[in-house]
Amino acid sequence: MEFRLLIPAVLVCMLVGCGSSDQDELQQWMTEQRAMSKPKVDPLPEPTKFSPQPYTQEAALEPFSPQKLAQALNRESNKATANAALIAPELARRKEPLEAQPLDAVAMVGSLIKMGQPVALVRVDNLLYQVRVGNYLGQNYGRITKVTETEVVLREIVQDAAGEWIERPAAIQLQEGSK
Repeated sequence: MEFRLLIPAVLVCMLVGCGSSDQDELQQWMTEQRAMSKPKVDPLPEPTKFSPQPYTQEAALEPFSPQKLAQALNRESNKATANAALIAPELARRKEPLEAQPLDAVAMVGSLIKMGQPVALVRVDNLLYQVRVGNYLGQNYGRITKVTETEVVLREIVQDAAGEWIERPAAIQLQEGSK
């Protein structure tokens, strides 16, 4: 009985093996396409020719010579002297109470004329102060240069990115509707 089942299975396998497969056609088509398509590769550009330049600074001052170092130190000392002249008077004087507060913590709330001179009313920590031209305000050596009805103009001395002391203008505007 097993023999009868085995014969049809063997016949089916033989028929499958004898038939033509689509696989062969597919393989042939892929081979043809591969042969027909050639990739296009652009040629590499020729490298630029290096041409050395002759050194023409033989008569000039050497970059690491003592003379070059002395020149650089003289320039630095001149800058330091100019910076010291700007900041030295500020360091020698006694600080005023409003210099302990940052400028953004100070608000102008009004102005008045006192003995013919404009005076600004500024508020710091809910306390009112009267300031006039010549007073100092803020943490950057801010000296008041002008007082108007709507603003207090200051000249601050700050360090720039290179560490040099420079002057910069600043102002505090009148705060309308403030408490």
